[in-house]
Amino acid sequence: MHKPSVAELRPVVHPAGVKDRRSGEHWAGRLYMRELSLRVDRHLVNTRVTPNQLTYVMTLAGVLALPALLLPGVAGAVLGVVMVQLYLLLDCVDGEVARWKRQFSLGGVYLDRVGAYLCDAAVLVGFGLRAADLWGGGRIDWLWAFLGTLAALGAILIKAESDLVGVARHQGGLPPVQESAAEPRSSGLALARRAAAALKFHRLVLGIEASLLILVLAIVDQIRGDLFFTRLGVVVLAAIAVLQTLLHLVSILASSRLK
Repeated sequence: MHKPSVAELRPVVHPAGVKDRRSGEHWAGRLYMRELSLRVDRHLVNTRVTPNQLTYVMTLAGVLALPALLLPGVAGAVLGVVMVQLYLLLDCVDGEVARWKRQFSLGGVYLDRVGAYLCDAAVLVGFGLRAADLWGGGRIDWLWAFLGTLAALGAILIKAESDLVGVARHQGGLPPVQESAAEPRSSGLALARRAAAALKFHRLVLGIEASLLILVLAIVDQIRGDLFFTRLGVVVLAAIAVLQTLLHLVSILASSRLK
């Protein structure tokens, strides 16, 4: 079976603008994963594997980050990062295979969004359960599990707030929103939004960034011999998620996205 070269694949599966999408392309995709995914694509594009099947496996990989993070110590954190990176790889591959095979569907778009919701939630819930110290010798403190779940809920709501813009516009008979409409009409809010975007603190509640943070905190805690920084991280991410949920809602209502 012929396997196309990377040079043959690139112009088809990476059309102009794919890596430049403001809200549709992760920094890790631009930095390294799109190049790695091309090497995987060439083994899949001429098989019977469908884009939706890849999306199902992608979602499973993201969800498996939760039980991976339940393993104590650095090993669990490393395995969590591996599962999230596998999720990201397949998130690139499914769309690229779809472009090569010209197999596009609304179902695929929907499944991709569900996978993104579940991966973010799995990482943050798993983070909270790590902080609860399920396998320690003392009493399990479920407060940390609650805070991790709160962070997961916030991460899901932030995505839902964005997705519901499209739902509202469709029901109102309006075309899809343009990225320029995301800018708040108020100059003060626009400045605040640009400042928040520059700091990028809100990205910490996304599964990819959160998994990397968890690994760093696990290493520090391994040196200390406790869970202090893991628990501090859970508090910080829960606070960011709640704050960003409110700020994102205000940003949407203050922009032209619903006009």
